[in-house]
Amino acid sequence: MTQTLHIIGGGMAGSEAAWQAANMGLNVVIHEMRPKVETFAHRTGNLAEMVCSNSFRSDDSEQNAVGLLHWEMRAANGLIMQMADKHRLPAGGALAVDRDPFAQSVTDTLLAHPRIQVAYGEITELPSEGHWIIATGPLTSAGLGGAIQAETGADALAFFDAIAPIVYADSINMDIAWLQSRYDKGDTEEEQKAYLNCPMTKDQYEAFIDALLAADKAEFHEGETAGYFDGCLPIEVMAERGRETLRHGPMKPVGLTNAHDPDNKPYAVVQLRRDNALGTLLNIVGFQTKMKYGAQTEVFKMIPGLEEASFARLGGIHRNTFINSPTLLDDQMRLKSRPNIRFAGQITGVEGYVESAAMGLLAGRLAAAEILGTPLPTAPLNSAMGALVHHITGGAEAKTFQPMNVNFGLFQPVDGLKGGRRGRKDRYKAYTDRAKEAWQNWLSTQS
Repeated sequence: MTQTLHIIGGGMAGSEAAWQAANMGLNVVIHEMRPKVETFAHRTGNLAEMVCSNSFRSDDSEQNAVGLLHWEMRAANGLIMQMADKHRLPAGGALAVDRDPFAQSVTDTLLAHPRIQVAYGEITELPSEGHWIIATGPLTSAGLGGAIQAETGADALAFFDAIAPIVYADSINMDIAWLQSRYDKGDTEEEQKAYLNCPMTKDQYEAFIDALLAADKAEFHEGETAGYFDGCLPIEVMAERGRETLRHGPMKPVGLTNAHDPDNKPYAVVQLRRDNALGTLLNIVGFQTKMKYGAQTEVFKMIPGLEEASFARLGGIHRNTFINSPTLLDDQMRLKSRPNIRFAGQITGVEGYVESAAMGLLAGRLAAAEILGTPLPTAPLNSAMGALVHHITGGAEAKTFQPMNVNFGLFQPVDGLKGGRRGRKDRYKAYTDRAKEAWQNWLSTQS
């Protein structure tokens, strides 16, 4: 038992974790409930089945954070990237794959590995002994989800999740927006300027409400119901209750004075708040939404100061089981209350196939090294892998923690480089050069 790593879930994260750990010399058992226990989203019993898009997004490792994550996973002999490259489809600068052969190849490769077994059946309790990784994703079964919730007390085990968009701070027009907390609350200047404010006139507000009500909205899948989190009501649902609802809710103008025009009171104000410790990402406060992505960019760019905004993440609503990783996990991805259990993949609060597989890769390596008596430091902060795991295990604000894609807003700034859109190309190249060196150095300590 002590030299076997057990992994619950055979999706992107679980498959990658198993591959990495087995190649380091461990025996691995993947516990997969499909096809014995089905979900509404899956069609097969294959490991690493792609249930949404067939795209791994950008493959540009010099100018895109997702492409950089591809690069790091390839450098670490990642199975998911090997199979994605093998079954690649034409998609411009993106990495798209032929989904069914991809999943079949992952399954065949893992089943053929002499150190990997797959046990088909549902696990509904948290194991008290042995070494485990939970990588069950957004469709974690009710039984196991209940066991996790009982252990952690986490209210964030979601059924339907409305999330707000996140904006890159350096894309906001500060000639229009200003920093101020309502009524200048706070004991320090930082607290008194904790919010970024975008003012609206009456005409601008009315036009915004019209666009919000008319925008295309996402529909629920069969078997899903619209049970929202408390406090996460989509803004369009609020607007449907009355045109003034938002102005008396998240867009209320009280307690604020426009630093650029102090004599004129805004009719409404959109507030943004820091979403990471670096202050490079800001979430739009109270702006949970189920608008379709194209509609979101059109509607949100109507907000004064956000006309040229770049979004690190758009809002959405979907079923999504995830834990509050900043409070529950240590920097080795272990559950603090039960350190024999690690979490990986989408259940940790990352979004996307690539990010899920990357967290599986890291969890598999960290677990294997610990079991083999040669523990590793977690991934370097300046790598894409390190920036992402740091965000979910401590860099994000725990109170507002929501699933996140990898993006350059998670990276520590490089000194001496120009901010804003004009300096973006040089800045991104500096991020990726630094990340590749840091990642290669980390890998070299394990060879």
